[in-house]
Amino acid sequence: MPPKAELQTHLTVDQLKTRYRQADDISEARRWQLLHLVAQDWTIKRAAQAVDLNYDYAKDIIRRYNHAGPDAVKNRQQRRQSSARSLLTEEQQQELRQLLREPAPDGGDWSGPKVAQWIAEKTGRSHVWPQRGWDYLKRLSKE
Repeated sequence: MPPKAELQTHLTVDQLKTRYRQADDISEARRWQLLHLVAQDWTIKRAAQAVDLNYDYAKDIIRRYNHAGPDAVKNRQQRRQSSARSLLTEEQQQELRQLLREPAPDGGDWSGPKVAQWIAEKTGRSHVWPQRGWDYLKRLSKE
């Protein structure tokens, strides 16, 4: 049987469980769940399989958590995106926020591609990736 991983006691087992259940980001939730399972004496390999993560990546998550604590588990991609230049001005974001309260122009629900198309038309860009539309949709519809 493989040796069990040692986790630093930054958080209790119950706190780890709460973090993975309350995480908004699915990738971050999987990392918290991995730590929760390892804290319950699961092997890294078994826990990684349970949450569908690569074994080497799982080891890296545990190494980062042990070294830097809970902040190391947060989604680093989101931190990079938040520093990126916004596609929309504050006024355009307010306009989009209002539009998202109504049906999309085609009468259906808003989606990432529909928001991306609106952004492209509003800003004069030739193309906006659907993922950027989805990012705006999720962020502005929560506010």
